Amino acid sequence: MGNYQWIKDVMRFLRLTHEQEDSEIIHNSIESAVVFRGTNLWILIFAILIASVGLNMNSTAVVIGAMLISPLMGPIAGVGYSIATYDRLLLRKSLKNYIGSAAAAIVTSFIYFSLTPMHSEHSEILARTSPTIYDVFIALFGGLAGIVAISSKNKGNVIPGVAIATALMPPLCTAGYGLATGNFGYFLGAVYLFLINSVFIALAAMLVSQLMKFPKKTFLLSKQIKSKNISIAIVVFLTIVPSYFLGVSLVNKQRFQERSEFFIEQVNSWEGNYLLRSNIDAEVKEIKLIYVGNEFDSKSVDRIKQKAKDMGIGASSIIVEQGVKIKDYDKLMAEDDDVQKMSSELNQLRLLLLQSKKTVDSLEAIPLVGENLLKEIQPFFPEINSCSYSLTDLYVDTMKLAKPITMVYFDSEKEFTKEEVETLEEWVKTRLSDDDVVLRF
Repeated sequence: MGNYQWIKDVMRFLRLTHEQEDSEIIHNSIESAVVFRGTNLWILIFAILIASVGLNMNSTAVVIGAMLISPLMGPIAGVGYSIATYDRLLLRKSLKNYIGSAAAAIVTSFIYFSLTPMHSEHSEILARTSPTIYDVFIALFGGLAGIVAISSKNKGNVIPGVAIATALMPPLCTAGYGLATGNFGYFLGAVYLFLINSVFIALAAMLVSQLMKFPKKTFLLSKQIKSKNISIAIVVFLTIVPSYFLGVSLVNKQRFQERSEFFIEQVNSWEGNYLLRSNIDAEVKEIKLIYVGNEFDSKSVDRIKQKAKDMGIGASSIIVEQGVKIKDYDKLMAEDDDVQKMSSELNQLRLLLLQSKKTVDSLEAIPLVGENLLKEIQPFFPEINSCSYSLTDLYVDTMKLAKPITMVYFDSEKEFTKEEVETLEEWVKTRLSDDDVVLRF
């Protein structure tokens, strides 16, 4: 027996009852979190609105904040706990509040998405429309962590973490979005994700409650217990089966995407042709390739399809299209002299417009230069009370062409010394990066 002592030590170390809260306190805590009225209901509505705005803006941070506020875990944990403790009254209350809170959440998000002018399908929304088997694991493990924390004296930060991980709020918001936009596929996918989370959080709560042997509220016959267990097994089975097939579909799409990307790298250059553009549609498992270069014949296409088949991609998934052929290029260029001329003229026009815009921008900026010079010089020479800046031409009888110069005028309450004038001239030239500045007072 001594050989198995280490197993007993490990089991004792892992035992949950060391920090278990009093069963009456646990019951009261779960029961109080079940009811949705007054404060809890308003918190739920506000959390739904925050999550809806987050989905609308595609802001992960806002959605996480809404999940932290959400009180939806209460009735779901109440369902699992009441089933484990045979508390029919609490079960009815939990189911009633669960349905009511979910309906209130969907109606609130429906109203928001009906009123908002933005209906873009961002990634935060799309992520809640196709649940998979992985969501089952997240909900189950999250529910286990949640009910263990509820029943423990040392709760820590587990409950907020569970709220984020299981993500009860976003699916309900996405369901409201689906109704508001008439996309019932999104609505059904989001509702299914919410049901997955609900069922497996409740299942986790039930299992932990039974493991920790919480006091039963009523007595059931073995026949009734068996009937209850069969009903639970049916609900779990019906919930998990679709998610399994959706998960398999997701994995297959991912594999097709990865294989297709590698395949495209291998056929980027093919028998004198160069890949101009490619498109991968993992949904229908199709790859479209558009080449430029030599003319493709049926044998070249067959060889590409065979290579795809060898790399685990079905040949029927490959669509090859011919772009511009090299032998037709010279002909097209010869026929398109007028088009090229027009293109050249358009490019010249664009250049003139750009230069004109730069000139206008520089003219609009001239009045601001004097203002900025005055602001910068006054801390050093407070006697200067005005500044004028201009660009002009200097005409000299010995020069055939005018010389462009910059004029700066300062108005001062006193006369500056020669040294001060030289300092000001040097500062203005440095400030304007112009050695031909003419400074006047």
